[in-house]
Amino acid sequence: MAQVHRCPAILVAAPASGQGKTTVTAGLARLHARQGHKVRVFKCGPDFLDPGWHQLASGAPVYQLDLWMNGEADCRQRLHDAAGQADLILVEGVMGLFDGTPSAAEMSRRLGLHVLAVVDAGAMVGTFGALAYGLQHYEAQLPWAGVLANRVAGSSHATMLQASLRTPKDWLGALMHEAALALPERHLGLALADEMPDALQRLDAAADALQATPLGQMDLAAWQRWNTVFEDAGSGIGPRVPPLLQGKTIAVARDTAFCFIYQANLDCLRALGAQLCFFSPLADEGMPVCDAVWLPGGYPELHAQRLANSRQSRDSLAAHIAAGRPVWAECGGMIALFETLVATEGPAQPLWGLLPGQVSMHARLAALGPQQLSLPAGTLRGHTFHYSTTQTPLQSVLWTTRPNDGATEGETVWKHGPVRASYFHAWFPSAPAAAASLFDGTGDLSS
Repeated sequence: MAQVHRCPAILVAAPASGQGKTTVTAGLARLHARQGHKVRVFKCGPDFLDPGWHQLASGAPVYQLDLWMNGEADCRQRLHDAAGQADLILVEGVMGLFDGTPSAAEMSRRLGLHVLAVVDAGAMVGTFGALAYGLQHYEAQLPWAGVLANRVAGSSHATMLQASLRTPKDWLGALMHEAALALPERHLGLALADEMPDALQRLDAAADALQATPLGQMDLAAWQRWNTVFEDAGSGIGPRVPPLLQGKTIAVARDTAFCFIYQANLDCLRALGAQLCFFSPLADEGMPVCDAVWLPGGYPELHAQRLANSRQSRDSLAAHIAAGRPVWAECGGMIALFETLVATEGPAQPLWGLLPGQVSMHARLAALGPQQLSLPAGTLRGHTFHYSTTQTPLQSVLWTTRPNDGATEGETVWKHGPVRASYFHAWFPSAPAAAASLFDGTGDLSS
């Protein structure tokens, strides 16, 4: 019989993006962590930024849950493992509750997560009740926790919002419209928590505000109304694979310019037997002695001048490439390798010049959505999300494709000596053997 764990769990959702899901999720995590409770937080979808706030709030690693990218068994296993350690589980949804395929609502139904709807009620009264009713009943058998009003004008406004609900017990409180509760944003989403000197104070402000609501005043005994049974998926996280990277050392660039790193990817590389070491190009650190390098995505465009001046990092990477050792560079990590960066405004900025070509930034998204990359060792799932395009003489050796569409070309994969580079962000646990082939020098991407 499969092992089961029980733990209160809610999915924080909304009718649309920008309603305050991240603030509420992180605020709840901070509130309960301050009370000494063990909180585990997850994020729906391939998001790199919100998890940083949740990790700071909860004090525990944050993992992504995506029914397509992870697969349902992986999602179930991660929730089961968390439920064995935690007092409560919080899952932040993505976009609107019913947006996307699969949607947050589908995850709620399939995994038994009770939905807490966060609604920006700043410009409504009676419609608040209609929205809450619609979110709860639009699809049958949706586990439901209740509704929280956000950006409310005052106590009288909150009273009217509460009165609009058809089911009074659905009311879990109101957060007032206060600038201190907003988390800072920029072009790819939220600003990094690590970059904000007042990040913890912002989380404390959100926790304090939530503590004044009926939801925030609930103790762990009251949270048991959302108790959920999580069953062991049976085989641990991800497929079982031999230690294909045993004895290999992989150097990972990690700082505020290279920060789009799934914790699950680090776990996967270690499970494959790799030893990981980290270096900061922004600090101009020389690359550690290693067998392979991973340059993850991030914000090189915000730090282009500093990166151009990071000669020690650049030269040690150039020596690594000249020695024929593998490099996997994705999105921002790839951008840093090109010769120049053209911003939306201003002159061109030199970069490392280890790949021929130019990167141009744009005011609008150039690509967004799930992608998959088929390699001889397996098919990696992941996504793409970028505001830039490249102009390069390099020849494409491979392309990603969209889910269930093997014909339409998505993101290019370039090969230049031992360097493999693409805008594609890979979820390594989806195909560990394929992930290993990016770093062990055996993955032949030639067309």
